[in-house]
Amino acid sequence: MRKLPGLTLALAGWLGASLPALAETVWKLEARSFPFDDSSPAHPVNYHPLDHATRPWRLCILYPHLKDAYWLSVNYGMVEEARRLGVAFDVFEAGGYPNLDRQAEQLKGCSGAEFDAVILGTVSYDGLTPLVEALAARKPVIAAVNDIDDRGISGKASVPWTEMGAAAGRFIAARHPRGSAPVRLAWFPGPTGAGWVSFVEQGFRSAIAGSSAEIVTTLYGDTGLEQQVLLVEEALDQRPDIDYLVGSGPMAEAAVSILRARGATDRVRVVSTYLSHAVYRGVIRGRIMAAPTDFPVEQGRLSVEMAVRALEGRLELTHAGPPILVVTAETAGPAVVEGSLAPASFVPVFSLAPPP
Repeated sequence: MRKLPGLTLALAGWLGASLPALAETVWKLEARSFPFDDSSPAHPVNYHPLDHATRPWRLCILYPHLKDAYWLSVNYGMVEEARRLGVAFDVFEAGGYPNLDRQAEQLKGCSGAEFDAVILGTVSYDGLTPLVEALAARKPVIAAVNDIDDRGISGKASVPWTEMGAAAGRFIAARHPRGSAPVRLAWFPGPTGAGWVSFVEQGFRSAIAGSSAEIVTTLYGDTGLEQQVLLVEEALDQRPDIDYLVGSGPMAEAAVSILRARGATDRVRVVSTYLSHAVYRGVIRGRIMAAPTDFPVEQGRLSVEMAVRALEGRLELTHAGPPILVVTAETAGPAVVEGSLAPASFVPVFSLAPPP
């Protein structure tokens, strides 16, 4: 494991965060003491992003999909940062987590001479490792959002998904401590085999272990809205005694409509493991109790900035991400929206030309 370079300087920057002159040019992040080790201690860092790229680099960006608002928000952050720095990109999306072969072919395409670096939102923790290692011999590879085997990557813009699951679990555990009346949970981790799912599940189950909450049914499935609608219906049909529906953003979005149609809104509670536009609306309207946010817009920005730093030999902080916040009706606000959600009018950008 590698010790975090420049930690003393980074922490010194953090202590100066109260200076008004820095407010517009500093990103508040958390860095791992040992890069690429999500279990190592996190340290607050005031991160000074580059002012501009030295040349109009072109990035090859891969997403698992663009089927929900989460990755749309990541895309928005990347667009904004690429424009600010003056770089170009092309985006390729795999169409879903089961499509490892498709993403592998897309990653091979990133090896072309037209691309200077790669940003990889992977569909699999280690399914692409040989390709990443081969590609990394020629150009930087920055991991974005989803956890990945660190062999071959130059940097990682992400938060620990174990902590995302734990944050949702702790919210429920605090409401239902050991010794209180038991509550029954339907748990929707996400698609089997996706790198982030096992980590979310580990964190969530660990966080509720000492509470009165019990998972009585678990349903895995792709995070497309249609699939999640079917899973929520299945859970409610199988276990009409369920007290909580807990899982991905699309699950929570589906649950709000289904519970309303069944007249069960006041009886069954909903908690999401991450934030999306629909989840945010559900939170502020009292239909969804809570959702941790890992600030996907900010992660998108950071991954592009890291890629440029790697290309220019200026990448010092190799593993960082925004601090996780549990969003409730009390904590929701403009800062959450700005860092987490693309504007309602935003549409995906698959290709961004270099500046004139």
